[in-house]
Amino acid sequence: MMRHPQNTGWAAAGGVRVLTGRRELLDTAGAELTARPGVLFHGPAGIGKSMLVAALMTSAARQPGGTVLHCSPAEEDARLPFAGLIDLLARVPESFLGTLPPEPRAALRAALMRGREPDGDQSRLALRVAVVEVLRTLAATGPVLLVVDGLQWLDEPSAEALAFAVRRVGGLDIRVLATERVAHGEQPERLCCCPPGTVELPVPPLTDDEVADLVRTGVGADLPSAVTRAIQDTAAGNPWYALELGQVAPRDGASVGLGRTLPVPKRLRNLLLNDLRTLPEAARRTLLVTSAAARPSLTLLRGAGIPDPVADLAEAERLGIATADAHGTVRFAHPLIRAAVYADAPEYGRREAHALLARAVTEPVEQARHLGLAHPYEDENTARTLMSAAEHARLDGAAAAAAAFELAGLAARCTPGDRPADRAERLLAAAEYACDAGQLEEAGQAAETVLAGSGSARQRVRARLILLRNAGQALQGARELIEEGLRDADGDPEAEAWLHYWAAVRGLLCGELEEAARHARRAARQADRAGDPDTRIGALATLARVRSLAGDPAAAGAALEEALALAGGADAGPESWGLIRMRAILALDSDQVTEAGEQVTQLLADIGELAGVEEVMATLVALTRIQVRSGHCREALRTAARCTRALAETGVQAAPALYAAALAATAGGTADEARRLAEQAVRASEADGDRLFLLRALAVLGQAELLAGDPRGAAAAVEALQRVKQLGEAMCAADPPLLHWYGDLAEALVVLGETDAAGTVLREARTRVSGDAPGSVLAALERAEGLREAGLGRAKEGAVRLRGAVDRLRRLPLPVELVRTLIALGTVERRSRRRSAARTVLGEALETATRIGAAPLAARARDELARLEAGDRGGETGAGGPELTPTEARIAELVGGGATNREVAAELFISVKTVEGTLSRVYRKLGVRSRTALAHAMAVAVIASGAGVPTADDDQVKPAAQTMTVSQSGRIRTPRSTHAVDVTPVVNT
Repeated sequence: MMRHPQNTGWAAAGGVRVLTGRRELLDTAGAELTARPGVLFHGPAGIGKSMLVAALMTSAARQPGGTVLHCSPAEEDARLPFAGLIDLLARVPESFLGTLPPEPRAALRAALMRGREPDGDQSRLALRVAVVEVLRTLAATGPVLLVVDGLQWLDEPSAEALAFAVRRVGGLDIRVLATERVAHGEQPERLCCCPPGTVELPVPPLTDDEVADLVRTGVGADLPSAVTRAIQDTAAGNPWYALELGQVAPRDGASVGLGRTLPVPKRLRNLLLNDLRTLPEAARRTLLVTSAAARPSLTLLRGAGIPDPVADLAEAERLGIATADAHGTVRFAHPLIRAAVYADAPEYGRREAHALLARAVTEPVEQARHLGLAHPYEDENTARTLMSAAEHARLDGAAAAAAAFELAGLAARCTPGDRPADRAERLLAAAEYACDAGQLEEAGQAAETVLAGSGSARQRVRARLILLRNAGQALQGARELIEEGLRDADGDPEAEAWLHYWAAVRGLLCGELEEAARHARRAARQADRAGDPDTRIGALATLARVRSLAGDPAAAGAALEEALALAGGADAGPESWGLIRMRAILALDSDQVTEAGEQVTQLLADIGELAGVEEVMATLVALTRIQVRSGHCREALRTAARCTRALAETGVQAAPALYAAALAATAGGTADEARRLAEQAVRASEADGDRLFLLRALAVLGQAELLAGDPRGAAAAVEALQRVKQLGEAMCAADPPLLHWYGDLAEALVVLGETDAAGTVLREARTRVSGDAPGSVLAALERAEGLREAGLGRAKEGAVRLRGAVDRLRRLPLPVELVRTLIALGTVERRSRRRSAARTVLGEALETATRIGAAPLAARARDELARLEAGDRGGETGAGGPELTPTEARIAELVGGGATNREVAAELFISVKTVEGTLSRVYRKLGVRSRTALAHAMAVAVIASGAGVPTADDDQVKPAAQTMTVSQSGRIRTPRSTHAVDVTPVVNT
């Protein structure tokens, strides 16, 4: 096959389809193939070697100027002499052969079946010389790429000729691209067919996420999460296996699990089991029993009645199917082989294998599972045994919840048809266990089955409760589900209490606080009537959260303490976990950060492996909030990452986990990462209809935008924080975090020069502040007020307010907020030419931010100090003229460039009135009276900075992020640092 690629860039990105999970490897191979004489991909069958070669060849073929010679031998070709050479050279024109000396030409023509087959050592040597000469002749006309996709099947004569040739074409523009199939972790055996200096690139398995993406693309739809997990486990990162399994995978999640295995396509079974079918019947039976066992071992196989498992496995090991290690543990060479062995067996054979294992295993849960799979028909005794084992497994905590779900599901399947109530009870238990294990899809299917078929109103209520729990944060659309449940529950106080509790939770998440409080009180009353302390505790806890959000900490505390007393105190075990977490949140909102941290840290240690996914996630989110406020920024990043991992296996991207990750990033990460995560949290909360976390996600988004420190970022922050204000008002919320966010909004408005609007926000916030408001709330408002005063040109008054906020925060364990306020004070002092005072507070801010790991604040403090030092080096001492803020500098630059006030307002997302007011201050600071004089002043500033004439792409001059100063001589100067920020956001929750 003749191609004409260029000499360089064999794997240029243009036109090459991006392969799932292989972009980096493809780029590496392309670079190596350009720099080295050869690249050899190696790995097991189906790992994607041929796809990589095809992508590289496609790229090469689109670039004119060279030759590509290609062969892809198959297993049957290995016995055919010169089959590979024929494929490689068959398309080489006869004219190239005509230039060879007579003997090499005759030998090569014979090998290519154009003459008599070469015979004898001299003829074989002549053939190899001919191959070398052909390659040299081709290289004289342009670069040559030799592609051998499957060295393991290349016939021996072709391999010898190729090995001879590649050792003798050094210095010529000839490269080799090859693949070789080897077992995972093994090394290739035919490197001799590649030139010296060839790079060996193992092709690794795909990650689980990459497998999911690949299957989704290949199938053209999202498969149920249970099916996707089964494909990930069975394919073990092999893309070909994953695609084959995906094509025949059931579209119903209930078709996998509860004893139902993932189908393995017949062609895969034939490929994988071709050699196995040649084994004696006894060995095949041993392998079937091994495939059915959860943890196969030689001891277990002997206990199951296998006479000589060692001999049977020796046969399997010889064929590369399975092996037993020195400890007697038996393993298949690949999970798909195990699945194929099990899928290939007849139903009666699988049942017999499980029956043997049920007699051999001693662990009760596994024994019951094998019993259920050995008797997959209706039998009440089997169902009771399975149910008892499921309840036993559930006692082992969340880690065993998946096993409990499977056993309860098998019990439901074994329940006789004349006992529908028992079957529904077992299905409900299975659904609850699935919820505990984070298997939401399976839980929902079981609950829907009961809801559709049960004649019991109480069972239908319980099914709805599972669906409500299954919804997570997405309860906005659950009103009808709750109302239908209340109709079924009419006259049943306990069932009514359950549903009123969920109505209260829904109201809390949807921001309907009064309705939530009403349902919570009714749930508590009905639970008291029914003698249901658990539901009453939950209702009181929800009431406490509602009253806290409404700005009534006393009522919140009273409800919480009543719930704790009912639960038996803080040491009551699982019943008190949520209450302890709530107590910690109330303490956090009251600035008792140390106590909150101790409570949640101890709670996390206590719940250990016993808690379900929701409990762990809620505790980790709370801990992240506490760590951010207490200045443990590095720990917050780790906790947020742990929270994300806790959800990874469920396949759900929950808004609380995204919020926690974004919050941690604002404290110890980067502004870009915080913004990205916050935007995801906002979208997830909006999709769920979860106003509670939408508030928090928008607040973090506003803080992340403020970290950018420029007018555009401030404009985006105002947009997000205005939504926070509107949502809070609609919810009638008045808790401390909301007042912190009012302060953030006011500061963002100050950055934009909207000082009047900032004043309005601050006055409204002050009307909401109660007499027992936490000190951090008062400090946040004082900080915003101080910055507003400075923005109005009253720097002295602003500094006084900021010092008051600093003094207040020094008495609180809130280092992040202290650093934020120190930076704000240092900025105001620097602009007022109080350099010594500015250096002191900025130095303290930098030292504290560095110590606690607050990376964005540390960068801000360093930037302010650099600006201060730049002013010192320029000889500016004493009380020089005032300095332009970033927004003033940006407006001055736009107006100086000829923009109208309306155009400036549109560019910066501010009002025309603000532009006019800011321009007046700029004129006053710079001592100019017209736009023409301002344009001249801006030009002088650029020249004085040594930057030359700025252009749209000039990285040296960025007026939008600069401030300008007026020296005593009246000359406009620009400091070296280009990252000016008016204010730094408070990092709160």
